[in-house]
Amino acid sequence: MKLLLLPGDGIGPEVMAEVRRVIATMRLDLEVSEALFGGASIDAHGVPITDEAVAKALASNAVLMGAVGGPTWAGVERSKRPEMGLLRLRKEMQVFANLRPALCFEALAEASPLKKEIVAGLDIMIVRELTGGVYFGEPRGIEKLPSGERRGVDTQVYTTSEIHRVARVAFELARGRRKLVHSAEKSNVMESGLLWREEVTALHKAEFSDVKLEHILADNAAMQLIKDPKQFDVILTDNLFGDILSDEAAMLTGSIGLLPSAALGAPGKAGLYEPVHGSAPDIAGMGIANPLAALLSLVMALRLSLGMTEAADKLAHAIAMTLERGYRTRDLGGSVSTAAMGDAVLMALG
Repeated sequence: MKLLLLPGDGIGPEVMAEVRRVIATMRLDLEVSEALFGGASIDAHGVPITDEAVAKALASNAVLMGAVGGPTWAGVERSKRPEMGLLRLRKEMQVFANLRPALCFEALAEASPLKKEIVAGLDIMIVRELTGGVYFGEPRGIEKLPSGERRGVDTQVYTTSEIHRVARVAFELARGRRKLVHSAEKSNVMESGLLWREEVTALHKAEFSDVKLEHILADNAAMQLIKDPKQFDVILTDNLFGDILSDEAAMLTGSIGLLPSAALGAPGKAGLYEPVHGSAPDIAGMGIANPLAALLSLVMALRLSLGMTEAADKLAHAIAMTLERGYRTRDLGGSVSTAAMGDAVLMALG
């Protein structure tokens, strides 16, 4: 099995170093390669991702990235910004379902901004449509009106097939969990939201009647995530609302430094995995970043794309043990360094 590492920018190379150490220590049967990505690729090649790096990704079973972007490249033209490399990678890999778990480790329940009894035992999976919606819809742009005013236009658009393929991922995941899907949209005010509700309902009736389906308006979902998050199991939503709701759910767990994500396409295609935390340029190079989100992203890759369930379970258990033993990086209120947290995970692995 082939795994491509894209360390990227900011703290990306630091957390990816711990991923490499874990892979070596666990002696995983993987062919591992690397490529430049994001700002690092811009500096070296003038583009956020090269054709060669894309080819490597397409030839892999899984791609694990660190993070992209930072103020260093803020002045680069929009089409060549680090984030455009990520968008190209998602498009080329044809990944359309973004899986973002919000899991509250028992040892960290008190670190959440919410009361412990509200978040203890939390285990939510958000399935966000990744390649459609308002981020990609046409027409879009900024234009000058005859009056002299400027107008910005973005288009929210979905088709039946786009909705069905991501909804199918959510329903299939729910079958292995609590068999509950909440589909979040704004069908009360948006035509695309109404289509989303109707098509999710149709697919559920045709193929997934064994799973319970609840419809919820996206603004109410945001409120309920704070009021009673454990009512949710799998949340299915579009690109825009998924972007917002998954960031909100992230903070329920105590730290964004603990959250992995996966982007999946058709069965058999390579999956794209990344920690949610971003490049964090303010702490880059200081050796204090939390590497657990990157390691948990490796757990997801092992389980979902690389067929190594036993190794995934072993690493997930080691991470939980590390937290139970009291190891905390700065984002968790402690002072353990990036490398020392990696050492603790290696020790838990035995």
